[in-house]
Amino acid sequence: MTSVNDLRSSFVDYFARNGHHAVASSPLVPRNDPTLMFTNSGMVQFKNTFTGVEKRPYSRATTAQKCVRAGGKHNDLDNVGFTARHHTFFEMLGNFSFGDYFKDHAIELAWNLLTKDWGLPREKLMVTVYQDDDEAMELWKKIAGIGEDRIVRLGAKSNFWQMGDTGPCGPCSEIFYDHGDHIWGGPPGSPEEDGDRWIEIWNLVFMQYEQQGDGSRTGLPRPSIDTGMGLERIAAVMQGVHDNYDIDLFKALIGAAAQATGADINGEGNRSLRVIADHLRSMSFLIAEGVLPSNEGRGYVLRRIMRRAMRHATLLGANEPVIHKLVPTLVREMGQAYPELSRGEALISETVLLEEGRFLKTLGRGLQLLADETRDMGEGTVLDGASAFKLYDTYGFPLDLTQDALRTRGITVDQAGFDAAMAAQKAEARKSWSGSGEAATDTVWYGLADKLGPTEFLGYETETAEGEIKALLKDGAEVAALAEGEEGFAVLNQTPFYGESGGQVGDTGTLKGDAVAASVTDTQKHHGVFAHKVKVTQGSLKVGQAVTLVVDHERRSSIRANHSATHLLHEALRLVLGDHVAQKGSMVSSERLRFDFVHTKPMTEQEMAEVEDIANAIVLQNTPVETRLMGVEEAKESGARALFGEKYGDEVRVVAMGEPTSNGLGWSVELCGGTHVRRTGDIGLVSIVAESAVGAGVRRIEALTGKAARHRGNTHVAIVDAAAGLLRSGSHEVLDRITALQDNIKKIERELTDARKKLALGGSGAGAAASADETVNGVTYVGRTVEGIAAKDVKGLVDSEKKRIGSGVVTVVLKGDDGKGTVAIGVTDDLTARYAAGNLIKLATAALGGQGGGGRPDMAQGGGPDGSKSAEAIAAVRGAL
Repeated sequence: MTSVNDLRSSFVDYFARNGHHAVASSPLVPRNDPTLMFTNSGMVQFKNTFTGVEKRPYSRATTAQKCVRAGGKHNDLDNVGFTARHHTFFEMLGNFSFGDYFKDHAIELAWNLLTKDWGLPREKLMVTVYQDDDEAMELWKKIAGIGEDRIVRLGAKSNFWQMGDTGPCGPCSEIFYDHGDHIWGGPPGSPEEDGDRWIEIWNLVFMQYEQQGDGSRTGLPRPSIDTGMGLERIAAVMQGVHDNYDIDLFKALIGAAAQATGADINGEGNRSLRVIADHLRSMSFLIAEGVLPSNEGRGYVLRRIMRRAMRHATLLGANEPVIHKLVPTLVREMGQAYPELSRGEALISETVLLEEGRFLKTLGRGLQLLADETRDMGEGTVLDGASAFKLYDTYGFPLDLTQDALRTRGITVDQAGFDAAMAAQKAEARKSWSGSGEAATDTVWYGLADKLGPTEFLGYETETAEGEIKALLKDGAEVAALAEGEEGFAVLNQTPFYGESGGQVGDTGTLKGDAVAASVTDTQKHHGVFAHKVKVTQGSLKVGQAVTLVVDHERRSSIRANHSATHLLHEALRLVLGDHVAQKGSMVSSERLRFDFVHTKPMTEQEMAEVEDIANAIVLQNTPVETRLMGVEEAKESGARALFGEKYGDEVRVVAMGEPTSNGLGWSVELCGGTHVRRTGDIGLVSIVAESAVGAGVRRIEALTGKAARHRGNTHVAIVDAAAGLLRSGSHEVLDRITALQDNIKKIERELTDARKKLALGGSGAGAAASADETVNGVTYVGRTVEGIAAKDVKGLVDSEKKRIGSGVVTVVLKGDDGKGTVAIGVTDDLTARYAAGNLIKLATAALGGQGGGGRPDMAQGGGPDGSKSAEAIAAVRGAL
């Protein structure tokens, strides 16, 4: 049997032998296409190469690309478990030609691999071509030696590929495999083509046209090739099975899931086992790339994938977290081909376990809410879609789980109403995304970027430069001038001002020219255009004017130090906490820095101290901070850390700090477009001031550098010295002296409380008003009014009197310094059957002008606003006796 791992290697090796450059899979979070939520095909990483925007040092390539189709317009999530070939995660094998070979060689390479290297029977294969592509038809007959009866002409819907409404496009040719007449279905183009007998295994796209905006097509100067073969599908063919879930990889994952849940692989739960096995791959690869479950964007899709798998685990009878136990099996099966799984195994397992715990709580709450919502509903009724959507949207309770829970009671769900509520929410989200705040002026910045091109940034090397004003904006619209006192945005051809991006705030400073001056209060960046937020302080700013720009040097210096410190902290965090640490966000200002990173639990004081020590050790090295431009692949090979989701061009700026390690660059090496110190010693000092949680699996540290860190340290030292002076001790003794004082204060407070109690019970002095024991209705009754003690001590006095008299009722009223009264009543155990303290207290509090009060039968407490009525309160209880 040919394993999945063998097939992957065999495909890449075959094309490498045929002159193709083996390119590693790009991340699942696309770096070069913001329109995609996840990488969904092999050509995504080559999109700019096909369009001519990016040049690569090779003209042929081959890949095994990891893909996810579980969000946005490419979404197979709900089909998984119901079909033999749908997956949320899959691998796309592909070969690509960037203006090198075309149809003839692409067909030859594909046919030889399938029939010669892999030995598939020719009679089992059939191909399709675009209906007008006579060239492809003749090439298939010539190269493959198959007749027209094995070649099917199909229309544009099936056999014409377009990148978008405009851009590269062309016909394609698909290769189908016949799984045998024991399976229903017909060849492509037949009435039975939707059956499962004939399965597409490879698609060859012949990019030969440029789609124009007016609908016409022109020939590309360098026609190209883009192919895609699903690894899971070809593995099923090569392993002699019809179902993707019967290949060796899925057998291992399904077997592990069955063992963890106790389910029968061949029983009714097989569909759930398939869902778990498929979703395990998606969630693990996404988490390995730093995507974490959340309520928005990619994190929301991940959470939905995870919770769907977890729901199916509960359907199999799992009442505790089990899916995290399957991660080692996945790493064993795929970790060699994708090392990021091995590196991130601990993080993946912990993240899945945490989400499983949250889901099980959600499950219990959701079922209870569903029960409350449908309590009065009977068999044959329909739950309205809005209620089902509320369970889904607010409580994370999936629609299919709602349907499953109600099915046993004969209740259905209004699917159309649910879909309408979902559509309404999406429409509102789109509205808020595109029409509020700065987003409303986005079209203006797009227009300026198209008209002016990107602003040239000079700020790496200088903080002062000349520039020409190319555009001025006020209230979101272009204007010819800004008069004195007016505010707006100025766009220049070049600038030393850094535009806010990558977590670093924008620069401030001044802008001056002939008889004109303006303060720059912020700098933003929109589509490559640097927008200087200005307030004109003298004269008038005009388009076409030449001005001098000066960055606020002191503020920029502090920002530089803080940004460089984030790099050192990032590397230090990895060393202390583990390789799973990945940046999830940062904020670098002149005052402080904050750094968000992947980690599932709070840092200890020892860990924070160790991170701080490591960062400061690099500061003390005072080595030069090296920056250089490198190709993206070269930078990554050197060990430079890149952020998933960031878009990088042909060249990237690499920032290296600290004495070089084995990579020859530095201790910390990152892809970064921000501004940095010249030497690590310029940071001065790194001081972590806070550590906190940002969200599930994400922590945040905040830190100070340079003057701010030194001032904070000096302030703390001054406080300690002042405390030492007051305590008449050395600074090193302050904590011990304060601890001793606190213990002494507590002792004195206890003694004072005891003294006040004794004084109050003594029957004389300012602390008490004595009352002799009485006999009322055959019961000993003690009534006392006291002052000068705490309200919390009144019950203690009552207990003391109860012990003294042995049997009876005790009322103690405290006249507070604020004029209010607090009353406590105690009844000895032998009398609680006759008198309940809880009943008597209501009479006493009423006499003090209050209401209620409560407690046990033997002790109750209450109060009122008028402490001067203490005698009346005592008398009220006496009267009740």
